[in-house]
This record gives sequence, C-alpha cells and structure tokens, in this order.
Amino acid sequence: MVKYKEQIMKVVFFIAALVSIAAVALICIFLFANGIPAMAKIGIFNFIGGSTWAPSNEPAEYGIFPMILGSIYVTAGALVVGVPIGLLTAVYLAKFCPKHIYKVLKPAVELLAGIPSVVYGFFGLVVLVPFIRDNIGGNGTGSILTASILLGIMILPTIITVSESAIRAVPDSYYEGSLGLGATHERTVFRVILPAAKSGILAGIVLGIGRAIGETMAVILVAGNQAIIPDSVLSGVRTLTTNIVMEMGYASGLHREALIATGVVLFVLILLINALLSIVKRRSE
Repeated sequence: MVKYKEQIMKVVFFIAALVSIAAVALICIFLFANGIPAMAKIGIFNFIGGSTWAPSNEPAEYGIFPMILGSIYVTAGALVVGVPIGLLTAVYLAKFCPKHIYKVLKPAVELLAGIPSVVYGFFGLVVLVPFIRDNIGGNGTGSILTASILLGIMILPTIITVSESAIRAVPDSYYEGSLGLGATHERTVFRVILPAAKSGILAGIVLGIGRAIGETMAVILVAGNQAIIPDSVLSGVRTLTTNIVMEMGYASGLHREALIATGVVLFVLILLINALLSIVKRRSE
C-alpha cells in the first residue's frame, strides 16, 4: 500500500512540474510568436535602437531605446538604494537584533511586502515627487531619482527576507570557529558569515531585480512617463512595463504587435541580467 502511495505521489509531483514548465513555455511561445513578426516589420535595429516612440505619426515610429534605458536606470537606482539597506537590515535581524525588537521588526518587514504597489505609487506621488521637486529640482511629474527611491523601498522585503534566511543557514561552526581564533563578533559576521551566505544573498538580489524591473503601477505614478532619452537623474522616463500598460488598452494592428514585442525585449533583458548574475556568482565561488 505504501509503495502505491509513493508511486501516486511521484506522478502528482511530476504533473505539477510539467504544469510549471508548460506555463513558462506557453508564455514564451505567445510572446515570441506575436512579437518577432512585429520586429521584422519595423526592423529590429529601428525597434531596439530607435529613439522615437510615436505610434500616431505618419509614418508611425516604434523605437524603444529610451524605454530600455529607462528600465535599466530605474532598476540600477533601486539596487543602489535597496541592496545596502536590505543587506544591513538582514544582518542586524539575523545577528545583532535583540529578541524583543525582532518581534516588532520582522512583522514590519513582512507588512512592507504586503502593501499593494499602487499604494506605494500613491505615496511616491504625494510625498516623494513634491519633496524632490522642492529640495533637489526637476519637474513635478516624477523622475529617475523618484522611481529609484520608491522601487528601492519596494524591493527591501525581498532582499531582507532571503538574505536573512541565507545568513541563518550558515552553520554555527563557522561562527564558533572564528570566535575561537580570536575574531570579534562583528568581524566574524562580516568576514566569515556573509561570505559563506553570498549565494543566498545573490539570490535575494536577483529576486529584487526581478521585482524592480517588472514593477508597473508604482512606476507609472512617479517616473514622469516621458519616452525620451534621459540626461540626468531628475529627468522623467518611461520604462518598458509602463509603456505596455499605458497603451495596450487602445492599441491595435502593428501598434499592438509592437507592444507585445516590447514584452519580448523585457523578457530577454531579464534573462540577460539573471545570466550575468549567475556568471558573477559562479566566479565568486
């Protein structure tokens, strides 16, 4: 009887794995089947390298280079803001935080992860955009700096949670051995524990990148939505995701196909970033 149960569960697990793979495969097929023909019609270099997005012009222009730069700049800015804060917070929670404070901070981090993105966007629109406009400069509709700060806050729960788990997974023998050799608690944490947990920390950063580059609603409200090549961190930008969401509702024909092709570029960009981080991870091991 036990043997049959094991066989049944193996089949169930196998089917679950197939469903997951099939979902990814179907998404890829849909994107590439609808996006590649559009790139061929527009011209792949005109599409990826073009600096003008004007579907209503005669003839229409579909250049997404400003959106590619916008996505890269905003994601990079989010990492500059979120990674140091998230990593140091994870270190504090795992190795320095008293238990009575941990009981408050940990639920607060989890609550941060549960806030809807549109609420983050509204906060950025009402608080961050006016603050940066009045104290630093720029326009009143948003900028790379505003979007980077907001996305940096949004990716904090992911980086903190995954990094803390990776730090706690390091065997206690590493910590005890380092103390036995005369190292201080702080030196042990930063010179022994963190290097040992770098694989899990990099995984958290990768998940944070995925959250940042794929975010839409919050970015629409605070990035300025200007399809131009930015010349400073105070310039408004439009990302690939916001470009799709803002125009897909009324797009048709080649315009709609170009938006799907934009999704293909976003998909490939995420794959390239993940591959690059995987290479960095392997070389650091």
